[in-house]
Amino acid sequence: MKTRIYIVALLFTATIITAAFAPAALILKIKGSDTVLPLSQKLAETYMKINTEAKITVMGGGSGVGIAAFLDGTTDIAMSSRKIKMSEKMKLQDAGKAYKETIIAYDALSVIVNPNNKVKQLTREQLEGIFTGKITNWKDVGGEDEKIVAYSRESSSGTYEFFKESVLANKNYGSAILMMPATGAIVQSVSQTKGAIGYIGFAYLEKTVHAMKVSYDKGATYIEPTIANAKNGTYPVVRPLYYYVLNKDAAKVKPFLDYILSADGQKVVGEVGYITVK
Repeated sequence: MKTRIYIVALLFTATIITAAFAPAALILKIKGSDTVLPLSQKLAETYMKINTEAKITVMGGGSGVGIAAFLDGTTDIAMSSRKIKMSEKMKLQDAGKAYKETIIAYDALSVIVNPNNKVKQLTREQLEGIFTGKITNWKDVGGEDEKIVAYSRESSSGTYEFFKESVLANKNYGSAILMMPATGAIVQSVSQTKGAIGYIGFAYLEKTVHAMKVSYDKGATYIEPTIANAKNGTYPVVRPLYYYVLNKDAAKVKPFLDYILSADGQKVVGEVGYITVK
């Protein structure tokens, strides 16, 4: 009887020790870029299927929103389609918060028009003219006599920042450009308006809109946004997509980040419509 009690006591003690040293279930909050949103959602979904105790919530709102949440400590990971700004770096530095930047994938930024639009390709200079408000009619770029209705993401978006830097050569958007709160809203608006034009992340492309060929050599060559063209370097509007994590949270976030950068994680990256890091 004593032996049986002793064995039960040992088992009970072993159970307590195991529970004390067992790794806690991963609970993460991810917030930020609408461009990165569908990728993060899919990666979280596949990770949680493998690791059933994990709980990962993902929210969009824009790169600026994600980094603001990162600054005030309400998210574990900020997802961004642009590099962190100097002003944001300074705020983190002032708060004594060191951070790590990780590129998780790449995106081919795509210019879209309504499928009924006869214009199927534009130079960077023509795009600059349209989005700065200097070109307002499709006839000025080889199309019909029809007003151009240009849609952009709002200023909190990393896509807004990247498009301004890469396509507009850092010139300001025109006052008549319609700013949209989400990428999906741009897709819907362009699909319903014949004279519309907008820009979106490659993964948001649908059959309801047409992706334009773009030239960065003043019309010598026009390149279509495809995964293959982005990988081989011929498509000119490709950008990295980032995760930002505070150093103090690095160990907590590491299992999920390791999964994203693994062969299985990068396979998901390609399946969702992004360009892998390897």
